[in-house]
Amino acid sequence: MDSTLQQLPKLAKDKHKENKTFFTKLKKKTPKNLDYIMQDLHDNEFKKTDCLTCANCCKTTGPLFTDKDVQRISKHFKMKPQQFIEQFLRIDEDNDYVLQSVPCTFLDADNYCSIYDVRPKACAEFPHTDRKKFQQISEITLKNMPICPAVFNIVEAMKKRINF
Repeated sequence: MDSTLQQLPKLAKDKHKENKTFFTKLKKKTPKNLDYIMQDLHDNEFKKTDCLTCANCCKTTGPLFTDKDVQRISKHFKMKPQQFIEQFLRIDEDNDYVLQSVPCTFLDADNYCSIYDVRPKACAEFPHTDRKKFQQISEITLKNMPICPAVFNIVEAMKKRINF
């Protein structure tokens, strides 16, 4: 996994222009069954991908925390929401709550999330490759390709399936 993660940013960069063109075409002419294709590609990829061997998303990026996330997680810690915010979060340039630092504070040495059952919505939905109306999140997908090997593999499989 380590060598894959080392090569991934370069592979994603090399494919960036091609993928941007692909997603532009996809937005202009979206296949009617795209959501089903994406669900199938996502499911197939995650039959062979174990996030616990990687956790690169948790090591290199931080999720956005919604107000609901803050409420739920602070309750889990038996803290007031403001205490949780002050201890773990900061406001970013988009005025969103994000972690004060990465890797994620809640990631343990075995790549397990210590707040998995109450984790932020952004974490629960990552890498977003099984989301409805997938063509609307091409920018997120392009940003996730250098981070997540599964996203890279899903996009490559998607281009083959849709005959790009």
